[in-house]
Amino acid sequence: MKSKPFPFRRWIRILVFLLILPGCTWEAIAQEYRLTKEGSELLITGTSTLHDWEIVAEDPAGSLQVDATGELPNLKNLHFSVVSESLKSGKESMDKNTYKALETDKYEQIVFRMVKVKEIKPVVSSEKRYKALLEGDLTIAGKTKRIDLECVLTLGEGRASLKGKEPLKMTEYGIDPPKALLGTIKTGDDVEIHFNTHWKR
Repeated sequence: MKSKPFPFRRWIRILVFLLILPGCTWEAIAQEYRLTKEGSELLITGTSTLHDWEIVAEDPAGSLQVDATGELPNLKNLHFSVVSESLKSGKESMDKNTYKALETDKYEQIVFRMVKVKEIKPVVSSEKRYKALLEGDLTIAGKTKRIDLECVLTLGEGRASLKGKEPLKMTEYGIDPPKALLGTIKTGDDVEIHFNTHWKR
């Protein structure tokens, strides 16, 4: 009796299916969110020899990927950017000095890209709200610095939010603090980035 040939093609198809199955499962579990400008706020605050100041970012964008199937959410990706010349103070002269300091003619965006989650834990007595410590690369005026970003992540039905603030020094990014009126008004080196961003699937 003649034996049947070994079904190599069938086993190859099964092997390929098993190899791609984990990726398919991950795609089904991970939720992809996009930043929505509606309700999102990003402010940069600082001081000067004349008065405190505030700049609003009018053109933010970003993507967020979360697996929320476990006891704690697993952030797999976070990318956030702001068009540099969308930073507005309400004063044209200050905006021009800001763009000059940021060299917006060469560096069009400010970008944060998460590298890993260092810590995440639930906020006590608050459902689906978590304190997170994220490690990532912040790029300003073409210079990238690794930072730890503290924030609060809130998850809802088809939506998410990230809220926090980050102190930094302009000189750490090679930026000379802007000056005005022939140098009589000087901006302080220390600034804070305040963010309250909203994301939707």
